[in-house]
Formats: sequence, structure tokens, C-alpha cells
Amino acid sequence: MKKNSSFQTLGKVLKFIGKYKILLVFSVALSIVAAILQLYVPILFGAAIDTVIKQGEVHYSQLISTLIKIAICITVASISLWVMNLINNRLTYQTVKEIRAKAMRHMQHIPLSYLDVHSTGDIVQSVIADVDQLSDGLLLGFTQLFMGVVTIIATLVFMLSKNVLITCCVIVLTPVSFFVARFISTRSYRLFQKQTSTRGKQTALINEMIGSEKIVKAFGYERRASNRFKKLNVELQEYTQNALFISSLTNPSTRAVNNVIYAIVAVLGSYSIMKGNLTVGGLTVLLSYANQYMKPFNDISSVVTELQNAMACADRVFTLIEAPAESADPEQDLVEKNGAIDIQDVFFSYLPNQKLIENFNFSAKPGTTTAIVGPTGCGKTTFINLLMRFYDANQGTILIDGQNIYDVSRKSIRKNFGMVLQDTWLKNASIRDNIAFGVENASDEEIIEAAKEAHSWGFIRRMPEGLDTIVTDDSLSQGQKQLLCITRVLLSKPNMLILDEATSSIDTRTELEIQAAFNNLMKGRTSFVVAHRLSTIRNADQIIVMNAGRIIEQGNHDTLMAQNGFYSKLYNSQFVTTNE
Repeated sequence: MKKNSSFQTLGKVLKFIGKYKILLVFSVALSIVAAILQLYVPILFGAAIDTVIKQGEVHYSQLISTLIKIAICITVASISLWVMNLINNRLTYQTVKEIRAKAMRHMQHIPLSYLDVHSTGDIVQSVIADVDQLSDGLLLGFTQLFMGVVTIIATLVFMLSKNVLITCCVIVLTPVSFFVARFISTRSYRLFQKQTSTRGKQTALINEMIGSEKIVKAFGYERRASNRFKKLNVELQEYTQNALFISSLTNPSTRAVNNVIYAIVAVLGSYSIMKGNLTVGGLTVLLSYANQYMKPFNDISSVVTELQNAMACADRVFTLIEAPAESADPEQDLVEKNGAIDIQDVFFSYLPNQKLIENFNFSAKPGTTTAIVGPTGCGKTTFINLLMRFYDANQGTILIDGQNIYDVSRKSIRKNFGMVLQDTWLKNASIRDNIAFGVENASDEEIIEAAKEAHSWGFIRRMPEGLDTIVTDDSLSQGQKQLLCITRVLLSKPNMLILDEATSSIDTRTELEIQAAFNNLMKGRTSFVVAHRLSTIRNADQIIVMNAGRIIEQGNHDTLMAQNGFYSKLYNSQFVTTNE
């Protein structure tokens, strides 16, 4: 995806900020008050100086009055800045909260195809770390950049009231400072984009290593993993150092330009005094204004590094937010739920000209069990993804009880399917919460009944805290995790079942225990079983044999064995291997 420029990204951020107009108006008003009061102080000083020079003596009553006015201006300005900073903090965190929430909401609607090509670590980096970095940048932007712009504008207005010629010279020279800052920031922004991208790769690698720690150690992959991380670390260091070096040129460069402006004001002001067009107090005021006028440029240049980094992070966040979502979901729900499945002329591919499912046709009657077998990569899991509408077919029709699945909501389809996958997914919560994941307000009696039916109650009741035991990566065996997933499906009582490699990670004894429960569960429910262990699906009503995305054989176990075709050879090869 093409990266946005920093201005395009800033525009997107401003749209979120615009939702909080009231806070923004108050912040602007307070910044204007603070700027005007700060700029009024030099006028008071200049007037006092001119009075002393003109009269040749100090009038303490006038001096005290002037000092009181200065103290009031400074106090009110300080309070205004304090309140403004409080508002800016709230504005920043409200904006960031909205951006993060939108990213999270959008994640629920992006297709699985996006997750297939983006690592989990990269997405986590965008939603968490990148948004935090954006928050820091926005806060600096509101407190220094925003206040700086107001100060610059207000200073020019005050300077024009004192001397038009000198003010015009300052205005003419100002673009030089902008050009220098823009020239440097454009180059640093590209490097910060590379920096955040590399940081995302590091996060993905760490997640990968932690999630597969046992495999990493078993295959002695630690050194290669360390080398991969070291390489990314070197890249990150190079991008960071180069970005910081280029950004560091902004401050001294703008200071040099601003010092030239300050010197020009001093020279022109002195000349005006000699000509009688300006008083000493007036020059003091102009020099003070010149300093205050240039200070925001110096402050802005000092935070350019953080702002550019923030915009680069924001670009990654908006890349996620703007990722194409799933196609619009119809409001109509699945009406009849008997479980009749009819698939007609379905084609599907991730990439053009690389078909994974081709000319797919078959029907399943309500309450029947259909087993799907075939070699690895033949399209079994892809078919399940199409049935659940995790992916949409490129061509063809899938009907459930005569209703086209593309004419009903995804939620209603998925609600009627119970899934047990080979890769168990359990959250870091109690056993009770994991079993009742898809059923709100499930009672303990219902949970225990489902656990008994799935043969998981035996080990659950032996756990230290029973149903309240917290599930962690190492607290349960793979077989126990699989049983909890099966219990979760039993509790939800779906109308249709999908068992994707459901028993391939369970030992033989456990498999025998749950097979009877599965048989009872599948009675009256349309079920699809995907498995490599063909002994588990001999009693299926029909078996679909797939190869290279096509159905090459279809029938029950006895029929397919009698044909002595692909299924028969595959079945016999497993038993030959087992006997050996």
C-alpha cells in the first residue's frame, strides 16, 4: 500500500480532533489570551524606559503601577497556559482513544485475507505502540506547535503597530526558516516510516518466538532467531540514528536564520532611532518581539523529530483503519435452520489465475455427516472458510436451507455453526469463561452437563479451583484443551457442526472417550468433519475426497473402498503405516 505524506496523515488526524470542537475552541481562546498578555508585557517595559529617558528621573509610583500590571499579565497568562495544557491533555487522549477504538472496531470487520499477509506483531504494534507514539506527538503539537503558531501571528500584529518597515523585513525572511524546516522534515519523515516498520517486524518476531518457544528450543533455532533479531536491531538503529541526525539539523538551522532576523531588527531599529522614527523603548519592544517571534520557530524545530515520528506511526495506524473491510453484510438473518447444504459451481482463489477451489459441487441433507478428506493443501480448510464466510467465493452459490449465504448476515451463519479446530484457542481466563465463551449467562449446571457429555468434567473437577481455574499455556495438556473446545461447542448447541482436524491432537484413549459424545452431538445436526485420520470418519454418511481444489471422489466409506481409487489407496496407506 502506498504510504501517505505527513500532511495527508495530519489531515486524517485533524478529522478526529474536529469531533471535539468545544475543547478545541477553548484551547484556542486560552492560547490567544496567553499570547496577547505575554506580548503586552514588552509594551509596558518599553513605555517605562521611554518615560525614564524622556523625564530623566524615575517615578516610583509609575514604576510600581507598571510592575503591578506586568505581574497581573504574567499571572493571568500563566493560569491560561495551565488550563490550556489541561484541555490539550484531554483533547489528545480523547482523540487517541477514538483512533484506537476505531482501529479495534475495524479489526473486527477486516477479512481473513488481510490477516494472512500481515503478522500479528505488526498489527499489535499499530494498535498499541504506534497509537501511544501518536499520543506523545499530538500532545507536543498542541502544547508547543499550536501555541507557537498563535504567538507568531500575534507577534506580527503587535510589531506592525510599532514599525511597519521592520515587520515587513521579518515577514520577508520568515519563509527561509520554513523552507529549511520543511526540507529537513521531509527527509526525516521517510526514515521514521522505515523505523516504525522495522519496529513492527521486531514485535512480530518476538511474538513468534514466544508463541513457539518449545519448537524453537526443540529445533535449536535460538541462535538463528537471535541473528534475525540482531539484524532487525541493526536496521532499526541505522534508521533511528539517520532520522535523528537529519532532524537534529532543524534546530540549529532555524536558529541561524532567526539570529539573522534578530540582527536585522537591531540594525534597522538603531537606524530608525537615529532618524527619530523610533524611540529606545520602541526598539526594546521590537527586539523583545523579534525574540518572541523567533522562539516558537526554535520550539517547533525542537519537536519536529517527535512530530515526524508521530506522523509516521499515525500512517501505520491509518493503513490498518483504511484496510478494505468485508463486503457489506445484509440485514436479513438465516431463517430456516434445518441444515440442508447445497454448493453449486463454486470457484475460489486468493490470487488471480491460482484457483484453490474449482468447480465445487455437492449437497448435504439435514442431519447428515459429511467427511472431507484429501492430502495437505487440497482445499479442505479453504472449503470450511467459504462455508463460514470467512472468505467469499469468486464464483458460484452456497445455499443453506435454500438461502444464499451471501443474502444473509455473516453473524447469523456463524451463530448456527459450532467449530472445533485443530489449533485450540483458549483465552487467559477461567475454565468457566472459556466454556461459556459463546453463551452469555450460562449456568454452572449447563456448563457441567456439557463438560460431562464431552468427557472433560473428569479433569476439570480435579483442578485446584475447578471451573474457576485460570487457563494458561502450560496449565493444560493439548488433549485437555481440545476437550474444553469441544465442551464449548456442546454448550452452544449449534444446528450445524464443523470439526476441522478435531481429533488429530488427542491421544487414542481420549479420542475413544469423546467419539461417543461426538456421535450423540452429531445426531440430527448437519456435520462436516475434516480429518487426516480416516479411521475416525468411516461411519460418515458421505465422504468427499479432494485433490488440488477439486472433488475427485464422493460416496460413503464402503462405496469408495470398493472403487479402489484415491480414497482406498489413502485409507490403506494409513493402516499399512500404522501396522508397520
